[in-house]
Amino acid sequence: MSRYFPHPAYAEDQPLARTILITHVGTRAITTGTIIGAGIFGTREALRRLRKAAAPSTVTASRSQLYLRVAGHSTLWTIGIVSLGLAGRMWGREEIEWQDRSWRLMENEAQLQTDDWTYGGMVAGLAATALFKRPVGWVAAVGSVGAGSVAGTLGYLGWRYGLQRREPPISE
Repeated sequence: MSRYFPHPAYAEDQPLARTILITHVGTRAITTGTIIGAGIFGTREALRRLRKAAAPSTVTASRSQLYLRVAGHSTLWTIGIVSLGLAGRMWGREEIEWQDRSWRLMENEAQLQTDDWTYGGMVAGLAATALFKRPVGWVAAVGSVGAGSVAGTLGYLGWRYGLQRREPPISE
């Protein structure tokens, strides 16, 4: 998506600077929150198995749906915390600082490629929620979008560093 924002030659001419930066930070928060959620879910499962506790008999959702709920809650918390962090970091900053940060994001080709893969994964994750036999709820749908963002990011890393075997160019 960030590829479709306008990108002028100079940072001081960058339009939609706040939108670009907020979109970038929100997207990274979704990916980060889902990774944290995977860690929480994995830890819970490991502890349950170490204690040899039986799975709760009242649970009617599959493991994948339970994971998506945990990932969804974690993603929502992460979006909230990261949004507060962005507001705190950029509070009182001049417009040129927003423009400079956004322009640097738009100038970085590897960042644009990461965004392309991440957004594609998010769409695929949302589409995958339709494959469940029962409705998953909106929190699990958020978790599915997040899982798609992680898959998209990992797909990009495999494509860039595995298949293409190239490092991003270092700009001075």
